[in-house]
Amino acid sequence: MRNAADSQPRRSTVHLTAQQGHFAREVSRRAHVNIARCWHCKCCSNGCPFAAAMDFYPNQVIRLAQLGLKRQALESSSIWICVGCNTCSVECPQAIDVAAVMDALRQMAIAEKAAVGEPNILEFHREVVESIRRYGRTHKLEIMMRYKLKKHDWLSDVNIALQMLSKRKLDLRPSRVKRLEQIQAVFQNILQAKGHEQR
Repeated sequence: MRNAADSQPRRSTVHLTAQQGHFAREVSRRAHVNIARCWHCKCCSNGCPFAAAMDFYPNQVIRLAQLGLKRQALESSSIWICVGCNTCSVECPQAIDVAAVMDALRQMAIAEKAAVGEPNILEFHREVVESIRRYGRTHKLEIMMRYKLKKHDWLSDVNIALQMLSKRKLDLRPSRVKRLEQIQAVFQNILQAKGHEQR
């Protein structure tokens, strides 16, 4: 005969170390969301247009963070494949800004010098930011040329580049904003703030 305790469903408990719990709290703090609210309904993953290319679906990345699996979360290619389209955030019934979580994890990965899951994507992002620093806006042709130069891959997209040039989608010369010094001052302030953080 079974007693009442046997009829209850078994519950497994995951006990986090203090360090693992700290990682989950830090991700929540940086993303300005409570990742503990995620119940893994997979709405974010089902809506993500890039989920098929990811090593972990968006809800799985959140689970890694919840469990304090820092290395797996920070070295995941998913955080770099995410383009921040916010489809996941809109789909979430708990109103978790999943894109902000991915962004927070990218920032943490860079700060902690974690192995980057998608180094080409990070390199491309750096070229975009450098173009904005230099001109106050993006110069797509130069971004692609610098990126291709670093990858040593000149010819793979030549046909697309020629089509874009013929349709005037790529400017040969960069255009600058009128008050470029203001944009450059923002970059200077960021560099100074980073210098103070490292001290």
